[in-house]
Amino acid sequence: MDYSNLRKQSILAKENSYSPYSHFRVGAALLTKDGHVFTGCNIENAGLTATNCAERTAIFKAISEGYKDFEAIAICGDADDYLYPCGVCRQVMVEFCDLNNFKVILVNTEDDYKEFSLGELMPGAFTPNELEKGVVK
Repeated sequence: MDYSNLRKQSILAKENSYSPYSHFRVGAALLTKDGHVFTGCNIENAGLTATNCAERTAIFKAISEGYKDFEAIAICGDADDYLYPCGVCRQVMVEFCDLNNFKVILVNTEDDYKEFSLGELMPGAFTPNELEKGVVK
């Protein structure tokens, strides 16, 4: 599938970043299976643990609007290399996205990107099914 529009939107979302402490902007664009796009940016806080990543901002916006079926996310940061999602964002993706079919697209520029399945980024992921199986009691 052609995700060029999603890549563009992740680049544009980066412009809304609130990053006065790190001066490192990140944008994300999340595509639902029915074609809606939710964007997010990183939002920092002086109490660093209250900071929210762009990926989670986009996912939480979508969920708060009633969307839970996701196809792909594009992520773009102020980096010379590709910006991979942090562990917390990956775990949130595992909660709401299919390991084999959800695409994670790392964007340097609109035409320079890498694409992975979520499962490739999270081998051996701890999934919601583990709780249902009684792994955690």
